[in-house]
Amino acid sequence: MAGFSKKDEAFRQFALTGSPLWVILSTCTPLALYQALQSIFKIFDALMAAYIGAEAVSAVSALSQVTLMVTALGSGLAVGGSIKISAAYGRGDDEAVRRQVSTVYAMAIIVSLLVAVTLIPFAEGFLRLLRTPEELIATGVGYFRIEILTLVIQFFNTVYIAIARSRGQAKMILALNLVIIVVKLGLSAFFVYILHSGVVMIAVATLISQLLLLVFALVSMSRDDGAFRFSLKNIHMEAGTAGPILNLSYPVAAEKLLFSAGKVIINSMSGRYGSLTVGALGISNNIGGLTTSLHLGFTDGGAPLISQNRGAGKYRRTLHLYYWLLVVDIVIGTVGLALVSTCLPWLATVFAQSKNNFDQEFCDMIVAIHRWEMLGYITLGINSATISLLLGYGYTKLTLILNVARVFVFRVPVLWAFQQFTSIGSEAVGMTMMVSNVCTGLAAIVFAIPVVRRIRRLSREENITIGGMEQ
Repeated sequence: MAGFSKKDEAFRQFALTGSPLWVILSTCTPLALYQALQSIFKIFDALMAAYIGAEAVSAVSALSQVTLMVTALGSGLAVGGSIKISAAYGRGDDEAVRRQVSTVYAMAIIVSLLVAVTLIPFAEGFLRLLRTPEELIATGVGYFRIEILTLVIQFFNTVYIAIARSRGQAKMILALNLVIIVVKLGLSAFFVYILHSGVVMIAVATLISQLLLLVFALVSMSRDDGAFRFSLKNIHMEAGTAGPILNLSYPVAAEKLLFSAGKVIINSMSGRYGSLTVGALGISNNIGGLTTSLHLGFTDGGAPLISQNRGAGKYRRTLHLYYWLLVVDIVIGTVGLALVSTCLPWLATVFAQSKNNFDQEFCDMIVAIHRWEMLGYITLGINSATISLLLGYGYTKLTLILNVARVFVFRVPVLWAFQQFTSIGSEAVGMTMMVSNVCTGLAAIVFAIPVVRRIRRLSREENITIGGMEQ
């Protein structure tokens, strides 16, 4: 255990022996706040785009889904790497942690360079390939190029955050994110409200903030003298180290890529009701993010905790963690539904106000869409907790199936049916989101039942090796 610092070893013991509810709350709450701040940050971005004009906010909303498709590569690597690192951390294998940390960082650099060379020069053609509305391409292609450059940096930052999350540095992540958001929002406000710049400068503000995070990450890594330190000599690209990481990462990357691609398809289909519907859907998603981002924070924190306990052979304890995650996520969904139900008209009014006028049609459209979408808050909480369990046990192929079904079974065909067989207008988009989110939660329950039964069986058996659970 000499490779772990005293702080890392103390967190490891806490994760393996502390009260399950307290471990979850103390570890995941800062991450939930971190994700909530990210969601608020997106809302402020949308507000500033709305100040520029409705077309600008529609461009930002549509292109954000495209950039999320690209982000999927880095996110998949971060999740896959953190699962392996957390399992090795939980069983006290500092040598494996050293190899996996350095290898994941090296893989992130390779992926980011490939994305930069492939997409930045051909941004306009890539957007047309994805059937992005032509008027949104004209408004946002410059914004998209800057966003891709930002994502290249963000790939590395995402891996850094995932590794920090695995070792319980949730408070540091929260504090760091506060600084980054203040810088980002300050610059965006200066560019939009003082210099009266367009959407491109909003992307520039994001780029600068991510560069600051990159500098912090590099300095922090250079000062780390424990098992989580990056070292060239610890990079192992052979099948024994990189192979298992890729095996866990590619389903997550594919899941996030396809999920975002599905959202791009939904945006394209929503364009049938007019380009403002795309913007209203984006705003509705941002409003929903105030609640679902908290779910995501508990997923981000819960999955490594479950993986650490799995690595230590504490199978029954992983179920206790899962059950408490279910309780917390359902409470979050319930409270979020109550608050947003009350505040929705006001929130829509805020987003429909630009520097030139108040757009009542846009406001009504946001309300009409989100009053349906918010009905899925609670079931999305169930889905979030279940995703933590599946990721913690390395069942990334199951999360792939679940999230692909969310878009390509419960969403795209449903919206197509509304458009083909009903005369419902833009409100059909919100109804589609509700059907998708509710069905996803129900499907998560179906997925969880056999997994829970298998874990219970494992908890009763002796001499179970961790390798028997990996895919």
